[in-house]
Amino acid sequence: MKVLRDPSEMHTLRDALRGQDKTVGLVPTMGYLHEGHNSLLKAAREECDVVVMSLFVNPTQFRPGEDLSTYPRDEERDLAIAESSGVDYVYAPQPDGIYPAGFATKVEVEGLTEVLCGSETSRGPGHFAGVTTIVAKLLNAVDPDYAYFGQKDAQQATVIRRMAEDLEFRTEIVILPTVRERDGLAMSSRNAYLSPEARERATAIWSSLLETESVFAEDGLDAALEAGRRRLEQAGITPEYFEARYPGTLDPADGNGPDPILVAVAAKVDGTRLIDNILIEPKSLKRSDR
Repeated sequence: MKVLRDPSEMHTLRDALRGQDKTVGLVPTMGYLHEGHNSLLKAAREECDVVVMSLFVNPTQFRPGEDLSTYPRDEERDLAIAESSGVDYVYAPQPDGIYPAGFATKVEVEGLTEVLCGSETSRGPGHFAGVTTIVAKLLNAVDPDYAYFGQKDAQQATVIRRMAEDLEFRTEIVILPTVRERDGLAMSSRNAYLSPEARERATAIWSSLLETESVFAEDGLDAALEAGRRRLEQAGITPEYFEARYPGTLDPADGNGPDPILVAVAAKVDGTRLIDNILIEPKSLKRSDR
């Protein structure tokens, strides 16, 4: 495994790979890897000839007052995990390599980024401008055939897929299921912030989504959302949002048609912001994490 620090090194590798008849998979990460990341790395290894993992804590997707300075980092551990997962190249640039002096460009996706995590009462629309700008730069730098993301960040995945289609990137965006702890908590680098007591309470997030699915099958969407929010309240958790949206458009869902419904939640547990979601299939009334 080779670690590339300078964008010029990545560009040289990209040009070399273009001349070879090999498929390239990219797994973008901000490090502090867990089994969720590992599932993406393993999928890329199984499906691609060359696997590139990016390792970059992107400053432009953090709002003032968020946890940029304290975001968990352990590069030595991350590199060991990447190598054991069969990664060929790790692209780990410094911020001034990605955003050099004079950098003045943003990539923005309208219509999908003003709701849920992009609302003014959440992380704000600037969050996703930071995400799409860095992902666009990574897709240009690596030029992969496939880029792998997790369903836990459902809105992010939707936004990135729209960006890739609209800007005609040749990369196929692959979304893989959420990986969970045994008790259902979605794996996240931010789980490291949780105290044992907060960690136990955080399991109510997944329980609330399962409760929503169960009630929806019998009583419809409004009752289901109320039941899910009540489950969080019982655990002492006030959600930042707990909403039903249609995947792909992120329009508000009414639950009356045949389309799948994305129920998404964001909540702080003792100051740690966590997100999760569930995809409900009205036709079969059966959950799918994909």
